[in-house]
Amino acid sequence: MPAELNESDLLDDPLAQFARWYAEARDAGLPQVDAMTLATATPEGRPSSRAVLLKGVDHGFLFFTNYRSRKGRELEDNAHAALSFLWPALERQVRVTGPAERLRDPESDAYFATRPRGSQLGAWASEQSRPIADRAELEARWAALEREYAGRAIPRPPHWGGFRVVPVELELWQARANRLHDRFLYTRMPGDRWSRVRLQP
Repeated sequence: MPAELNESDLLDDPLAQFARWYAEARDAGLPQVDAMTLATATPEGRPSSRAVLLKGVDHGFLFFTNYRSRKGRELEDNAHAALSFLWPALERQVRVTGPAERLRDPESDAYFATRPRGSQLGAWASEQSRPIADRAELEARWAALEREYAGRAIPRPPHWGGFRVVPVELELWQARANRLHDRFLYTRMPGDRWSRVRLQP
């Protein structure tokens, strides 16, 4: 029987509903269920997008990056962001829009400490999104840092840390036959309440 999404199936809190769908995707054994497309834009409205990994959900969606990267610079200048998750095997998609805010330093420190040591060195070695002459230069930087930090803990670079995208809208999409898909849009209301409507496919 084709999957369906009825309003009676939905939780009132869209983040709790996302957590339910995320758990179902993970339990189905789908690859990289944490992959999400992040769209940002310049102050002039020129968009760009890329895939990043979801690293947690609280009252928003967490990811980590170099603050000097293109996405980091664009979010500093224009905090509006959009996320999308696509789980083709379940024929499901989730779209999120809202402002992105920097995580507090202790939050970024705590996550950085869990990263593999090689990735910690990479955060120092790479000036993300900036041109470089060749790969050899990048690898030489990494090797020099490996020698510098031999035998001791690697601190988090001050230009590296997390963002939280706080949803103001969250849309669920479930594929149905004849392209008559189920779509529901949650919208944040004053007082942190949520409205919910069914959208036409």
